[in-house]
Amino acid sequence: MTAQSRLQSRQWTRKQAALLAVACLLVGVAGGWFVGGFKHPAASVSAAASDRPPRAAGQAAAPPETTRAQLKAAADAQAVPLIDRLKSDPANPAVLTELGNIYYDAQEHSLAVDYYSRALKAKPGDAAVRTDMATAYWYMGQADRAIAEFDKALTYAPDNPNTLFNRGLVKWRANKDAAGALADWKRLLATDPAYDEKDKVQQMIAEVEARQAPASAARTQ
Repeated sequence: MTAQSRLQSRQWTRKQAALLAVACLLVGVAGGWFVGGFKHPAASVSAAASDRPPRAAGQAAAPPETTRAQLKAAADAQAVPLIDRLKSDPANPAVLTELGNIYYDAQEHSLAVDYYSRALKAKPGDAAVRTDMATAYWYMGQADRAIAEFDKALTYAPDNPNTLFNRGLVKWRANKDAAGALADWKRLLATDPAYDEKDKVQQMIAEVEARQAPASAARTQ
C-alpha cells in the first residue's frame, strides 16, 4: 500500500485528526515517515548522516510518554471500527494491514508488527506489507530481523523499489554494509529508473562511495 493510498483510505474524525496533529507536532514527526511500502522515516535521512546504528525504541529521542499516550489514544480510536470488523472476519488481510498502518504511524511498532504478521499469514506474498513490517522491526532496534523480512519480501517481488531502498538503508545504517547498500540502490535505479526518490538514491550512493574512497585508497598504498 502506498503512502497516498493509505491517506485516501483513512477516515478521521475531527477530534482524532486534531489530536494526532498536535501529538505529531510535539514529537516532530508531522512529515512522511518511511514509505508505505517504505518511505516512512529513514527515507528522509541521508544514508551517511550518522555513524550510529538505528535508534531502538525507548532511547533518547523517543517522544515523551504523555505524547506517546496521545498518539496511542488516537490510533486506538481510529482502530475501533476495524477491530469490530475483525470479529466477523478475523483473517481479513486488508483490515489487518490497515490496523498495522494505523499503529505504525502512531509509533506503536510492536502492535504494527502483530497486525502485519497476521495479515501476512493470510496473504504471505504481499511484499509491500512485509516491507512495512520489516521497517517496523528496524524501528524496534531489530535490524537483522528487518533485513530477513526484506529478503523474504524480495523473493515475492524481486525488484520492489521500496524494499530495495529500505534494505539498503538498513544495511548501511545498522551494519555499515556499504557494498550491500550500494548493490541494493544501484539495482533499484537499474530496474526502476523513474523511481520517485531517484535523486535521494543517487545522493546516498554518492555519499557512501565518497566514504569508501579513502579506505580503498589506503588499501592500494
